[in-house]
Amino acid sequence: MSDKVKIFKERVLKLQQKSDIAGLYVLELEAHDTLNKEDLNGYYANILELALENLTDALEIARRFKLDEVQDFATIRALYEYAIEHYSAGSTDDGAALFEILVGLSEDENFSQAMKIHQLSAQSGLDFDDFLNKIADIPATQIAGTFYISSFSDEAKNILDIAQASEGIK
Repeated sequence: MSDKVKIFKERVLKLQQKSDIAGLYVLELEAHDTLNKEDLNGYYANILELALENLTDALEIARRFKLDEVQDFATIRALYEYAIEHYSAGSTDDGAALFEILVGLSEDENFSQAMKIHQLSAQSGLDFDDFLNKIADIPATQIAGTFYISSFSDEAKNILDIAQASEGIK
């Protein structure tokens, strides 16, 4: 192991010990440049593990996350990436369940509304590629600068309105 990798891993370990998910995300580019594929997978697994611990802690005390707080933001991002990973791999039921958790996890109404559209799309069995092509508005999301898909086609908005009216989703 090179000195560069060893030093990097020591920095990562310190951040993990402090449960600093945001700090780990700050090192993300360096992780890609420094770690091999196996270690990089472990790096992301550690981020997810910390996020799941934060989720468990929040659920135990019924705390909602705030996207303007750094650790909350990083936790939500990790959980969103985990949900997208499931959805894009074809696990629509798992993705839908994770998006459902995300709907109520944040105090940010825009995020919650976006997660409802994700949830309904996955729940309906819509393929992830179709979600990206028919429901999501990727250029508008990029302009918005959000870490999650936050802009949607008119069709998606209609789906949400229908679901809210028929199922009482708020």
